[in-house]
Amino acid sequence: MKDFFKYMLASMLGIFLIGMIVFFIFIGLFMGLMSYAEQQEVVIKENTIIRIDFKDAIPERTAKSGIFSDLTSGSLKRVLGLNDILKNIDDAATDENVKGIVLNLNIIPSGTSTLEEIRDALLRFKESEKFILCYGEYMTQGGYYLGSVADEIYIHPQGFVDFKGLNARVMFLKGMLDKLDIDMQIVRHGKFKSAVEPLIQKEMSPENREQYNSFVNAIWNTILNDISDSRGLSVIELNRIADELIAYDAADAVEAGLIDAAKYRDEFREIISRRMDAEFDDINFVSLNQYDRVIRDFSITSDRIAVIYATGEIGGGQGNDQTIGSDRLAKTILKTREDENVKAVVFRINSPGGDALASDVILREMQLLQAEKPVIVSMGNVAASGGYWISCASNKIFADETTLTGSIGVFGVIPYFGDFMENKLGITYDYVATNENSGFPPIMRPLSDYERETMQRKVENIYDLFLERVSDSRNLSTEEVDLIGQGRVWSGIHAKELGLIDDFGGLYDAINAAIEISGLDEYRLLELPVQIDPIEQLFNEITAGIYTRALKAEMGPFYNDYIQAKSVLKWEGVQARLPVLLNLE
Repeated sequence: MKDFFKYMLASMLGIFLIGMIVFFIFIGLFMGLMSYAEQQEVVIKENTIIRIDFKDAIPERTAKSGIFSDLTSGSLKRVLGLNDILKNIDDAATDENVKGIVLNLNIIPSGTSTLEEIRDALLRFKESEKFILCYGEYMTQGGYYLGSVADEIYIHPQGFVDFKGLNARVMFLKGMLDKLDIDMQIVRHGKFKSAVEPLIQKEMSPENREQYNSFVNAIWNTILNDISDSRGLSVIELNRIADELIAYDAADAVEAGLIDAAKYRDEFREIISRRMDAEFDDINFVSLNQYDRVIRDFSITSDRIAVIYATGEIGGGQGNDQTIGSDRLAKTILKTREDENVKAVVFRINSPGGDALASDVILREMQLLQAEKPVIVSMGNVAASGGYWISCASNKIFADETTLTGSIGVFGVIPYFGDFMENKLGITYDYVATNENSGFPPIMRPLSDYERETMQRKVENIYDLFLERVSDSRNLSTEEVDLIGQGRVWSGIHAKELGLIDDFGGLYDAINAAIEISGLDEYRLLELPVQIDPIEQLFNEITAGIYTRALKAEMGPFYNDYIQAKSVLKWEGVQARLPVLLNLE
């Protein structure tokens, strides 16, 4: 019997090992084939139209492998990052074989500043006197904002435009925490530092409502002004259309001037054919993904402009391609400083902030870098709190008008779970300690007065340091910074008025500024940090993708609320974080 089990276990182990070997061989072959397919040159023929279809969230940069960027949607497909989208649109403008762009737009699940940068690139494309046509079966506000740049916009006769204005929704957790007997103990500086409000209140404070009104209306006004310039409709008229939900009927949207005509897709194809003076089947359509594989001339110079991406929440450790780990980013910045071929740096920030200590670790390396090389900061959808902290070592800061920034303030969170554990689970704790505050910071008993005072001093010291960092960087007194600080969030428009940024512009505006300040005639772009290995990324995303798809399917429209609540409940210690959970609808 022992021999039987011994041989059976040996056989099972052997089968398992063989299965693993076959699996890894399959993965290797798969990766090789996909890599080979991606490297195949795409040749652009005469009379080519670039087809752009944004259905997926647009990351800051294209993933290293380029094929595992959206496993959470349930498919293996290549999702271009903003960096390559902008580059390809600019290249298409000077490509004599490209005659125009066709936008297929419905839902675009990306931030307003991301859309603003793509829209600006499309405006540059139109300067080449090439056409842009747009079609959608229906369009969200983001889709219409981007599509409004087109020469002509068409929609399905039964479609609609979700044009209604911006609605900022905030989810409050206080009631849930009360039911669970969980107390989130808060210390903060800044009357606008309202990231903690969902933990201690059931509705917005007057200060929070004031700042929401300010930046939401600033973003909406930017959207309206851009659409007004493209469509020839006044801002007053656009607001009327939004107030009365006129665009929810295709015919009414046409009559109001938002849309040029309601057409079926086959009729839209005829419009394209007439524009190209050719049969539809004879037109060469190339997707933006395909156009990204066109081999272009590039410089062989060793001089480089480094673009360092800081994307996601800030914390200690390594982080990953979606979060900012201070260890990983600090090492990247150090290597960039030591690289003699790098002549200037663009620091691209898209972050709501996070851990205050990790933010200062990153800033210190940026200060050392700026002492040796020019640094241009480019802000994406959000560069606030810790995201603004790390920008305080730069020669110039660019932001979009719709960027959320500022939020100069800090807070501390110490959760107290003692009542929850005892009242809900029947678990109690007792302690033996060598010193009076050995258990600091406590999570199973309330903070003592002395411990709370200690935390408050820490928060105040970090806030004073934040003021000093901004004061030194922006040539403002600490008193001036405090007046625009207090944790308040600003739109890019207000940030420029207040001196928190220098100019409006996107990623490539910052790159051009870096080229100019470095005095380079020829250069190559070096994008950092080095992205995670594709094989490791594959395994991580397969696991996360299965979980995320199941969760999205189960929770439906409440998925984003769940993610926000999960993030909030992880806060612990002193945070320099965006003081709002932003959900613009």
